[in-house]
Amino acid sequence: MHRVRPDAPTGAAEAPGDLLREIPMPPYVTGEDAQFAVRAVVVHAPRSWSGGTVCRNDANPHPCRLHRWGARVLALRGLADADIAALIERGDPAAPLPPRPGARPAGSRP
Repeated sequence: MHRVRPDAPTGAAEAPGDLLREIPMPPYVTGEDAQFAVRAVVVHAPRSWSGGTVCRNDANPHPCRLHRWGARVLALRGLADADIAALIERGDPAAPLPPRPGARPAGSRP
């Protein structure tokens, strides 16, 4: 049985060790990192529950560590918040990434 942890009170300060529990960011974002990030934000999407908004996958308060990591990686990849929200709405963890802003289409010449 899953137990829902209550949301932290609004304005609660982070515990000193919270930063150490964050998933480390890659030194640069590869296509594989970005695909893992899509999976993370989709699988760990928010879900409304009686105790508040929780992670759909592990029932931790939303956003959980993996969702935060995925959103940060996708932001580094150049995706806007609206693009990330669209991926979550679509609900496909294997969804292809939208093209990077400013990227040339495959096969095009400079």
